[in-house]
Amino acid sequence: MSNDTLTLQHSALKFITCGSVDDGKSTLIGRLLVDTKAVLQDHLAGVQRQGETDLALLTDGLSAEREQGITIDVAYRYFSTEARKFIIGDAPGHEQYTRNMVTAASSADAAVVLVDATKLDWKNIKLNLLPQTRRHSLLLKLLRVPSVVFAINKLDAVENAALAYQHIQGALAKFANEAGIQVQAWVPISALKGWNVVDRQADWCGYTGPSLLQILETLPSTPAEADVAMAFPVQWVEKFHDSNVTHQGRRVFWGRVATGTLNVGQSVRVFPSGQSATVAQVLSATRQDTSSITGQSAGVVLDREVDVSRGDWLVANDSPLEGQRQMDATVAWMDDEPLVAGRLYWALHGHRWVKAKVQRVVHRLNINTLAEEDATELPANSVGHVTLAFQEPLMTMPFAQSRILGALILVDTASHKTSGAVLVNQG
Repeated sequence: MSNDTLTLQHSALKFITCGSVDDGKSTLIGRLLVDTKAVLQDHLAGVQRQGETDLALLTDGLSAEREQGITIDVAYRYFSTEARKFIIGDAPGHEQYTRNMVTAASSADAAVVLVDATKLDWKNIKLNLLPQTRRHSLLLKLLRVPSVVFAINKLDAVENAALAYQHIQGALAKFANEAGIQVQAWVPISALKGWNVVDRQADWCGYTGPSLLQILETLPSTPAEADVAMAFPVQWVEKFHDSNVTHQGRRVFWGRVATGTLNVGQSVRVFPSGQSATVAQVLSATRQDTSSITGQSAGVVLDREVDVSRGDWLVANDSPLEGQRQMDATVAWMDDEPLVAGRLYWALHGHRWVKAKVQRVVHRLNINTLAEEDATELPANSVGHVTLAFQEPLMTMPFAQSRILGALILVDTASHKTSGAVLVNQG
């Protein structure tokens, strides 16, 4: 067995399904769960309707979802094959729930974008894609989801499946090329009948590639950002007296290593205070001594007492990272109230909260033409470019360089609702 296969076996793939409403996302997940035998018989019996299994009910758990036949919130399910383990998120397709899709995509290793062949003018080689298909695909690119797979669904319900697949795949390829979206595969499927989902459907639609599950088994998990300077957001400060802590009486700073590698003996500085210290001890999540940690939860003991609180950052002393009070950013706007210049919000970066002011709305992205259009506001579920100013500095870097340090959220100061997902363009 190769090292690559062993790596995949020990690394779970976290992926989401997305696309327009009623494209079959919940049904696809139900099919994956059933055909990989990840559902118990009593659970299957509970989703029977008129003698047939309603696969969508395996993921639609909210009462409102079952009543309306739609997905509202992100539902996570777990299954595994002989090759690897999977964590799958069913993202809602309705435009008003785009914010939930953004939340799921922000931490995903991969995304399967479903396209319903029956909703498109599949006989037309110049067919138009649905707006939500385009919107979700663009958001996946903005959120730097590493692997994108298009699954063309319900081809069993059209007269000429091969022609429909050919035309729809061509339209998707043209859109992806214009948008700069790197696509891993285009797969014709029938989630309802199970064709090309787990097992290959031979000689169907002229497609000779692997099934959707076979593709997912080979996709890489998102690696830790080890090539970026060490940054550690402090989540919890603990006064600890366990025998594992060598430096008795010293505080332990708990969090997750965001970027780089945290090493014993490393010289670090505290942001925003600027104080310096040396890492005297590193504890794993199970409170065991370790010499270094990358991309995992950890406890840090410093060689001397310095003022560190929740929301502060520990960064490598030789790191080029500096605090930024102003930035250009791309925003996926989720609030019902439009984003306009002059509005104040709370910004959350890591565990650090600061006040943020919208200085300027630069443009809005037209999801149909991909053009950047002049705008003075961003309505709900739109994507645009803005300039933000912060009351206190934030230690960020461009999202293109770091998916963690380059992302933050804006929160309404009155309602405390998450209003926007912010991706840093430049400081």
